[in-house]
Amino acid sequence: MRRLPPALLLQLRLALLVAAGAPEVLVSAPRSLVWGPGLQAAVVLPVRYFYLQAVNSEGQNLTRSPPGQTPFKVVVKSLSPKELVRIHVPKPLDRNDGTFLMRYRMYETVDEGLKIEVLYGNEHVAQSPYILKGPVYHEYCECPEDSQVWQKTLSCPTKEPQIAKDFASFPSINLQQMLNEVPKRFGDERGAIVHYTILNNHIYRRSLGKYTDFKMFSDEILLSLTRKVLLPDLEFYVNLEDWPLEHRKVNGTPSPIPIISWCGSLDSRDVVLPTYDITHSMLEAMRGVTNDLLSIQGNTGPSWINKTERAFFRGRDSREERLQLVQLSKENPQLLDAGITGYFFFQEKEKELGKAKLMGFFDFFKENDEEAKKIAKEGQLMARDLLQPHRLYCYYYQVLQKYAERQSSKPEVRDGMELVPQPEDSTAICQCRRKKLSREEL
Repeated sequence: MRRLPPALLLQLRLALLVAAGAPEVLVSAPRSLVWGPGLQAAVVLPVRYFYLQAVNSEGQNLTRSPPGQTPFKVVVKSLSPKELVRIHVPKPLDRNDGTFLMRYRMYETVDEGLKIEVLYGNEHVAQSPYILKGPVYHEYCECPEDSQVWQKTLSCPTKEPQIAKDFASFPSINLQQMLNEVPKRFGDERGAIVHYTILNNHIYRRSLGKYTDFKMFSDEILLSLTRKVLLPDLEFYVNLEDWPLEHRKVNGTPSPIPIISWCGSLDSRDVVLPTYDITHSMLEAMRGVTNDLLSIQGNTGPSWINKTERAFFRGRDSREERLQLVQLSKENPQLLDAGITGYFFFQEKEKELGKAKLMGFFDFFKENDEEAKKIAKEGQLMARDLLQPHRLYCYYYQVLQKYAERQSSKPEVRDGMELVPQPEDSTAICQCRRKKLSREEL
């Protein structure tokens, strides 16, 4: 009799097991674990979130998704039947490693509090139901907290190595020097600098340069911060471009000045903040943006063995190096798929290089080789730790705090500055119960 190849024999055995009804991995709702900032009333985030680790009846953590349609669900409602509030609760996101991400977005403030039920079928998971005693504030409620209390509530780290490294070059910040120098060096016609002053938790700004439309992104994260926490008084400059600006040497003459940017490099001295697209997607998650650091955790693409063995890029023409990448793609299509989706700075190159169609964000998760697999796994773990919304807020605050500590004079509202108002949200319920403290009381 002809013997079957080992690989085919293995497939047949697996098929027989499935046909015979292989034992399913049973989830124990009481033993499963639930944790995260979305279970704390005092943590105010645009989208509140928490995690679930599925555990089996033997007390072992599942390392892959339970078979079949997972019946986990979350129900979030007001404690008081008299408080009718809008709360959007999407389905749990399966992270394909035995854990799930739960999210909900509030559109009004709840005075009495919330009741959060985490269910597996009809059975409560872990310590469900979770009671969040009110008030529970929604994102657009202006109710800033004392900074020390706020940082403790968010479990902000006491040290951020990157912040310490960025400010090592600036033991003291001379605001008058900045005022005299920044507009001349960086505020020309091609400049993209915004000059901010924050006084008494109010934001003032003026634009320096021609390309400052992206100030809406720096505005929105600063406004979001001031709704949640009392910021120190400070005066600073934000670079809106896609590259760092300050390349002076630390011990050189003249010395470098602290420009705050969304990007940095090994040979620049800019103080780095999380990029505008990360912060914008966080603020608008589950409202106007579908791709954010929470949602992508449930959309990590096909299994690694099914990924495409080719590098991939899509983006606008913000750097000449991107055009060179497209040229390399044309010469080596089997190794690289690169395309420009919009021309602005190098419009004359569109006819030569062509314009690529926009691609869905999740299509980017289809590149493959052993090194990339290792990088992807380590990157996922780091992102889950460092790039969660509450950590982004902590990072922004600590950069501003460190900057304020180094100012050698008091910040001022300069000529040409205008107040940046909070967005109106007249349809939402919001009554801040915190006592508004003056600077002298803090």
